[in-house]
Amino acid sequence: MSNYTVYVTPQAWQEIKTLPGNIRQRIRRVIDALADDPQPASSKKLNLPDIEFEVHRLRLERWRLIYAVNDNELTVDILAVRKRPPYDYGDLEALLETL
Repeated sequence: MSNYTVYVTPQAWQEIKTLPGNIRQRIRRVIDALADDPQPASSKKLNLPDIEFEVHRLRLERWRLIYAVNDNELTVDILAVRKRPPYDYGDLEALLETL
């Protein structure tokens, strides 16, 4: 499989920096692994109409990693790292506008 280039948006980078240490380390390992396999079995594709790339979420305990995969450009864009609950994906459209 081709290696993908992983980009972390500035907003997601700020969210990662504020995570508890053990979760922050796990998130970083997951992000590194996305370069080799952007659609691991533990990820879930979010059904969003009218976009040219796939948006996935990856669950780590109560945390959600939201990211977009563009197979044409071989890129993965990390959009957000949020705690669930209370995160309800209400700002997903705003996150996608940053791409």
